Amino acid sequence: MDFAIRRAAPDEYGTLGEITAQAYLQDGLLDFGESDGYLRVLRDVSGRAAVAEVLVAVAQGEVLGGVTFVPDGGAMADIAGPGEAEIRMLAVSHTARGRGVGEALVRACVDRARATRGRARIVLSTQRSMHTAHRIYERLGFTRSPGRDWNPRPDLDDITLLTYELTL
Repeated sequence: MDFAIRRAAPDEYGTLGEITAQAYLQDGLLDFGESDGYLRVLRDVSGRAAVAEVLVAVAQGEVLGGVTFVPDGGAMADIAGPGEAEIRMLAVSHTARGRGVGEALVRACVDRARATRGRARIVLSTQRSMHTAHRIYERLGFTRSPGRDWNPRPDLDDITLLTYELTL
């Protein structure tokens, strides 16, 4: 690995927010493109860091990507229940893809979940089209949990998020 994984520093929040927003935009993951309301949430790393752990991958001072680790529910949890940690908003800059950054970020979350007392599982939601991410999750032992699939926008029928889980 030619990069390090660590907690994001406040002066990196803007960069990570833009990496996350651009990853979702460029990959066509936002239904309403630049006008999608979720874009504001993706850019709000400061808000995430206030209630969860935000991790970054960094090489030579450059932020390559990041992820939000939710150790125990709370404001950032979408699907985590008691005894579960959650992974949110995994994103890698387009220029850093193919270097193992995404997998390293997921591994860091799994390690944190295992080190968190009382965690039995780690869970996450993903879009159907995120095939590269699905391969990472499956390679690391996550399995699909279709009974937990959900729609964050009930007003739009076609936005069902797939869920994965890993027993720790």
